[in-house]
Order: sequence, then C-alpha cells, then structure tokens
Amino acid sequence: MTNSNQVTYRQGATPTFRFMSSMFVLCVSLLIAGPGLAQEMPPAPPRVEVPQHPPPPGEQGSPNMRVLSHIPLGSPESVSDVDLEQDPDRPYAYVSRRSGTIGFDVINIADPRKAEIIYSWRIENEDLHQGGAMDGRYFEHDGRYYFVQSMQLRQGGPNSDVGAIVFDVTDLPNRIVEVARIRQPETPGGFHNIFVYKHSTGAPLLFATSGQHAKVFDLARVISGAPTEIEQAMDADPNAALVGMVPVPQTENMWSRGYHDFYVGFHPETGQDRFYGGGGEGYYVLDVTDLANPKPLVTITDVPGVPWGHTFTPSPDGRYAIGETEFQYQPLRVFDLQEALEEQAESGEVQNVDHAVGQWHADWTTVAHNHEVRWPYVFVSGYESGLTVFYAADPANPYTVAYYDTYDGPHNPKAARNPQSPYTWGVYNGAWGVDVRNHDGLIAVSDMTTGFWLFKMDGFDGWNGEDYGVPDVSSVQDW
Repeated sequence: MTNSNQVTYRQGATPTFRFMSSMFVLCVSLLIAGPGLAQEMPPAPPRVEVPQHPPPPGEQGSPNMRVLSHIPLGSPESVSDVDLEQDPDRPYAYVSRRSGTIGFDVINIADPRKAEIIYSWRIENEDLHQGGAMDGRYFEHDGRYYFVQSMQLRQGGPNSDVGAIVFDVTDLPNRIVEVARIRQPETPGGFHNIFVYKHSTGAPLLFATSGQHAKVFDLARVISGAPTEIEQAMDADPNAALVGMVPVPQTENMWSRGYHDFYVGFHPETGQDRFYGGGGEGYYVLDVTDLANPKPLVTITDVPGVPWGHTFTPSPDGRYAIGETEFQYQPLRVFDLQEALEEQAESGEVQNVDHAVGQWHADWTTVAHNHEVRWPYVFVSGYESGLTVFYAADPANPYTVAYYDTYDGPHNPKAARNPQSPYTWGVYNGAWGVDVRNHDGLIAVSDMTTGFWLFKMDGFDGWNGEDYGVPDVSSVQDW
C-alpha cells in the first residue's frame, strides 16, 4: 500500500521468520566470504552484566575497561559533547561547555594517562548569553585544521542567531583563531547538533539542525579569505555558504517537525552520500549525493514505542542502523534496512520499515543518549549509565561487552518537567557524548557533571572496517 507521501509500508515479520531469515543471511554471508575471511575475523568478546545505577562498591566498571585519565570540568551539568582528532600527530580532544560557562576546552592526550587542558575558549560577555555550546566537530581543509562549535543561544540574550563558530586550530598547542560565525537569523536558537562530512565531491560540509531541515553549509566557502573579509561576507549574506537543505519527510502523526541528530556517510556499493536522520516521527535515510535534490530512500516510522528519533547511525555497509529515542526505559533498536533499500532501488518508491530486528539496553531504568558505531562494536554514552559497549555481530542478539559508570550522582533525583511528555527529565544527567579514536582505540566520554574521561578497552586496539569484513566507513572522515 502506498500513502500520499509515496511511502510503501511493510508489516513486521513473525519472530520465527525473522530468526530463520537471520540464520539464512548469516550462513550465506559466511559462504560468500569464504573460510579464510571467517577465520581472520577477530574473536567475539565475552558478555558482561551491567549493574543498575548507582552501581555497588567495586562494580563501577567491568574489568576489561580501564580508566586512563579523568578531568573534572566544573559545575554540575556544565558539559556537553566531545570530539577527538584522528591524526596520530594531533593528540587533541575538544569538550563543549553548555551551562554556567559557554565555549569549549582543548585537552592534550599525547600521554593518555596524563591528559591536561591546554586551552579554553569562552564566548565574550558570557553572563549576557542564555544557552550554551553543544556539539563540536573538527575538519581538515587545504592542509589546515579547523574546529566547528555549535551554539544554542536563546533569544533574550546576544547571538541567538549564531548557529556555529569556526576556529582555525592548526597552531595548537600555541593558539587558536576564530575564523567565522555562521548565523541564521531566519531560524534563531542556533544548531543543537552538527555533523561534518567530506562529500564525494571532496567538499567539506557542515550539516546542522535548523528549523524543519538539516541545513548544509560548504565549509570551504565559510573559511575562504581573511577573518575580517569572512565576517563582512557572512553578515551581508548569512546564506552565502548554504548549499542544501535536507527536509524531514512529512507524515500525519509527527511528534517533531525537524531533525534532532544525524549521521552522513558514503555508501561504497552505490556510490551515494547517505544521510541518516533522527527526528520527525522516527528515522529517515536520504540520498544527498545531489545536495540540491535530497532523495528520500527509506523511512522508519510506526515502530511501536517510537514517537520520534534521536541518534541514528548505520553499520559501515549501510545494511543495519542503530536508532535511539532519548526516552527513559526505551532500548536502542537495531533496524535492518536491506530489503527496504533494495525495493526502493527497484520501484523508485520510498519504503518504510516498521519494526526492529534487535534491541539492547545497558540499564533499562536509565537513558542511552549518544553512540558511535565501530561495527560490530557500538559505544554508548548514557545518562546515569556512563560508557557502555555492546557487540552487534548478530544484530538480532546484541550484548554488552564492557562498561564504566562515569556518573556518581543518585538515580532519578529530579521530577519530570511535564507529566504529559515522554521525556523523563529526572535521569538526564551523566554521560552526554562519546568518541573513538580509530588508529589506537582510545575512547573519550564527556559527562555533564563529572567531566572528561579517557578509556581503553582490553582487546580493542583500533578499528578498521576491513578487519571485520565491512567497508572502512565510520564517523571518522578521510580528510
């Protein structure tokens, strides 16, 4: 059946059929891969059990998760996201500051056991601003390194039209230079989330939440010229670097009209640049190879218990995707996109997936917030539960392999803001962001209250997708 939005809906399969399908796919995959590849795959790690928060004494972390560094960063709930540079010669982590102080800290992790803050940037006239710095992403262009800090500043204070600020960080540890401010006066309130992506054309792109779209900016245009020239050009035309807008496919029962978060990745098999967005009424996959004409491929709506989407990240081959809602008691769900994508390619009609093939939760009484996929590992930062890692080689049966609870506060200490809202604000404290450095496997976590953490998981010494029989594709860009 096809609705007015040209989305074809297919009902979920029975549990027996799903199990038989999963076993069939696994057997066929092994036959195609051959025994040599199967033997070379790293062994599956053992399962571990995660205690409910707060953990009892001696059970704050699993034995295979080692704390390398911990830096407290100030007042409770003042920290937001974290981003790691991936170049082995640039040992820097960036931690965004969202409340009480507004900006970001740069942390040197050259010696992972002796991480130290080497630079802090704060917005001018901090006390006059309402809101904070949210998501941060670095990129490289023409031999120089840059950091983009998203801002979410409310009206009633200055700079409510600033969505992101771009800095030249090439000369770290000595200095950083503010290059440009990306303003969107038509949709004030800033960018809650951003993602920096190297498009198949080679262009460095910034995807940003703004209004009812993900707006796309060409960062090469943003940084071209001297800082004063850039400022004048951006003030004259705030949309000078705007090269695309990714819409949310509209449906009747949308809980939100915009995107909350997204991931963009190259799909080697089709040569497409694919956008994976969470928001609206669920999750959405679009082809953004042609930025002027984003093409919806698959929607994930009408999933029981999923009124909208938050973080949404695919496996490197684009077959599976992990979806998160940011609601207490909700698991992370694993969706199989393959059949829907194949049917879309054949029919040209947008396909809908209405069920998950697997689900996982660290602690059902808490909230998973963000995650990074290094397939078959998924690294999760969770409110109250800290860092947890699960293994999804069998997407129908993911299981926990390591954890460390970074939050030392009580469980559910605050009342819900609105009893009618699915948000359960009482547990919204603890680990906000997570990132993984591919060349050596370092794991960084930003905890809203306890600060910056650096970990090493035994047996995980780096990630290259080819070692696991998948494309070498992750959130890490090949600049």
